[in-house]
Amino acid sequence: GSRSKVAVSTTDSQIDPIGACIGQRGTRIQTIISELGGEKVDIIEWSEDAASFIGHALAPAKVNRVDLNEEDHSAMVHVNPDQLSLAIGKGGQNVRLAARLTGWKISIAEVGDKAKGGVVEVVENVDGTDVPASMPSTSEAQPNDSTSPEAAAPSST
Repeated sequence: GSRSKVAVSTTDSQIDPIGACIGQRGTRIQTIISELGGEKVDIIEWSEDAASFIGHALAPAKVNRVDLNEEDHSAMVHVNPDQLSLAIGKGGQNVRLAARLTGWKISIAEVGDKAKGGVVEVVENVDGTDVPASMPSTSEAQPNDSTSPEAAAPSST
């Protein structure tokens, strides 16, 4: 592929998990990028809170709000118009990788004064099926307790 996303966390408050993966002056991540034939690697912080994790997974885009629908395991992510292309990514790659990494169906909605309104991007489900273009009303919910940090992301030590 041309891009990967990796979620990391640590139980040691003295360690910056993202910094530990990147290494001094980027030496660790550059070695990994070279091994992957130049593939870009996004390292994001894993979070037990599903809304935060989804927001982090859509980096480099800045997310305004994430509304979760626990029933169908979907998320409506709200971004400013200037963040829309970053959230979606080239050919939908950023939002597709974020959906695979988090295990949530993710739709992006534009907000703000210049927003055209409505859902502007619909992504494939983690299993490859399309997410419906119209989503039921969403509400913020608590993260799924069945997800453990160990299952979702490697822990740095």
